[in-house]
Amino acid sequence: MSSRQARATLLARIAVLAAVAALVVLVATPAGGLVVLATGVVGLALAAVGVWWAVAHRRALRMLGLVLAVAAPLCVFALYTAHGLWLDAFGGLVLWGAALLCARGVMREVRPAHGMRTRESPPPAHPVLIMNPKSGGGKVGRFDLVRKAEALGARVVLLDTAQHQDVAALARRAVADGADLLGVAGGDGTQALVADVAAERGVPFMVVSAGTRNHFAMDLLLDRDDPSTCLDALTDGVELTVDLGRVADRPFVNTVSFGVYAQIVQSPEYRDAKASTALGALPDLLLGSTGPRLAAVAGATRLDNPQALLVSNNPYAGADPLGAGRRPRLDGGALGVLGLRVDGAAQAADLALRGARSPAVSLLTAGRVTVTADAATVPVGVDGEAVVLPTPVVCEIRPGALRVRVPRHRPGAPPPAAPADWRLILRLALGRRTGVQAGV
Repeated sequence: MSSRQARATLLARIAVLAAVAALVVLVATPAGGLVVLATGVVGLALAAVGVWWAVAHRRALRMLGLVLAVAAPLCVFALYTAHGLWLDAFGGLVLWGAALLCARGVMREVRPAHGMRTRESPPPAHPVLIMNPKSGGGKVGRFDLVRKAEALGARVVLLDTAQHQDVAALARRAVADGADLLGVAGGDGTQALVADVAAERGVPFMVVSAGTRNHFAMDLLLDRDDPSTCLDALTDGVELTVDLGRVADRPFVNTVSFGVYAQIVQSPEYRDAKASTALGALPDLLLGSTGPRLAAVAGATRLDNPQALLVSNNPYAGADPLGAGRRPRLDGGALGVLGLRVDGAAQAADLALRGARSPAVSLLTAGRVTVTADAATVPVGVDGEAVVLPTPVVCEIRPGALRVRVPRHRPGAPPPAAPADWRLILRLALGRRTGVQAGV
């Protein structure tokens, strides 16, 4: 048995024992495990109903929703405490959490996520890096990126933020002047524009994680805390071949959003007052009284009237590309599609309980997505930039369009594990053959 198989077997046994222990704790409670579980589920469902009322309505119903969202979990805790059940509930929750953690560890061992293949390439002779001094709250200056890049032989083009500059034109001019690598220290929107030129002209592209969220850098496993480490790619780097998205005539490296989020970010007030702007717009958007009615065709599947629709350059591992979502690969040759439609409080509760398995969520992959609407134009968010595009809007994937030069040693977190397969985990725990090659 290999060391990887041995670790997988040990983790599987711990996962099963922890899951059984959680069940025993609940069954042994004085009031019975079903009472504890049912109380928690009802509390979660009521909290979700409260959140729905708070975001989808105004005035009295919004206030009632806020009260319910806070009161429901507090009442559950109070009931547990009054009947001496909170330690049992807490213990069962901790044990189940440990079981899930070990189960994910098993999946990492038996079905390791294969990273994107790298290849050797010589260092660039004439690299050009375009830097936005305001991006990420001034990371270019804070990490002394201009001096460090120039010390490594790069020519730096520092954007003048006092006026609009055509970043793509700057990149094309740099290639015409002999640049054999284009890089960007800036946000994902700027990254996409220069990446498109790099793909068009056949030169490598380099990412410096000087933006605010740096989703593209994260999925390339780059260090988002210290963007200066990305400069190591200039002297000791390897190349990846990744896909590039396109929506209408614009490139994107991360996501294109339609619907609620895309419409909210169009508001001039959003940048300075995000929460109040969103709360003011959500009721009309969610209940359909404002905003265009959307439809999307992803491959052979049609989505009618989604409230939110996100199309990503390769699928995310979970249903949260705007939050902590990760893309395990950027070279799969397919768009990820996430559609969301919540019709009322009952479906909001179902979404809270079932997550991505709820009918409110549609998770798809496709090479092409066409979005139509009952309007001539629709608001769209392209890598966080608010634009308005004529309908129909077509999103496509360009497989292997972009060569990305990255540091040989990247500190980013490994790709997320595959979903837990409890039948496989049980077979491993019992020492049975699983038919899964666990690696070497």
